[in-house]
Amino acid sequence: MLTTEQIEAYRRDGYLVIPRLIQGEQLAHLRALTDQIVAEARGVAANDDLYDLEPSHSATLPRVRRLKPAIFKRYAFFHALARDPAITSILSQLLGPAIRLHGGKLNMKSAGYGSPVEWHQDWAFYPHTNDDVLATGIYLDDCGESNGPLMVLPGTHHGPVHDHHADGRFCGAMNPAVCGLDFGKAVPLMGPAGSMTIHHARLVHGSALNHSNSQRRLLLHEYAAADAWPLMGVADFDEFNSRMVLGEPTIEPRMRPAPIRMPLPPAGHQGSIYENQRGSGRRFFETYEERVRIAN
Repeated sequence: MLTTEQIEAYRRDGYLVIPRLIQGEQLAHLRALTDQIVAEARGVAANDDLYDLEPSHSATLPRVRRLKPAIFKRYAFFHALARDPAITSILSQLLGPAIRLHGGKLNMKSAGYGSPVEWHQDWAFYPHTNDDVLATGIYLDDCGESNGPLMVLPGTHHGPVHDHHADGRFCGAMNPAVCGLDFGKAVPLMGPAGSMTIHHARLVHGSALNHSNSQRRLLLHEYAAADAWPLMGVADFDEFNSRMVLGEPTIEPRMRPAPIRMPLPPAGHQGSIYENQRGSGRRFFETYEERVRIAN
């Protein structure tokens, strides 16, 4: 369980790191299953409902930058892990006794070329009726400064929702040149394999290219209080309720003021945040392709 100091720190700064939450056979299974799924990408030539591929992917050298939400439907292990009491008991102290899984994915950040994620706020992608919404990340590998840790700007969850549009369309990335934030104050969230990060949905965050020889895989889960309803609507009510991980669902959304920009019109490139951010036309972090071009 979280201490009073940890809860206060989350409310103030918008993030926490819980060291070594997932360990032993559970962590070993998570790593082995992920390796298996990535190896099976050899037979995949383009992005699909499970795989988001690196631009340099090939059949002989499979390179996956993300496993999409389909992993929670195809693999019982991932479905169960999102509901593990070790996780939900912690989240209940931050979100309350009833919690819904909004979504999830597994970002690979492979050694030497793992793609960066530009600065953004999750809230820009999925605003809700209240902002008791957060994301957790479980590190499959030891994470240090060189292999692209998740980086956050403390306290920015108390501020505005920044514009994530370019050329009139949603692009899933902020413009770092005009947002007025000091990215030099970013804090890297690091820890040994099995550690869990927590960050508020309105917190500004991103991650750089993996420059190291060590991979940095991060399993992300997005959770919301059960009475936080997505403003983009509920397409399938039964499926919506099937994502309850703790407590009981409700049909009484709680309304609480929070700054909102709708993610509309939709991004020109669909499929994942990596595809969305192709439309931003601006970069803060160096990409693998840029590094290769400069080196040559």
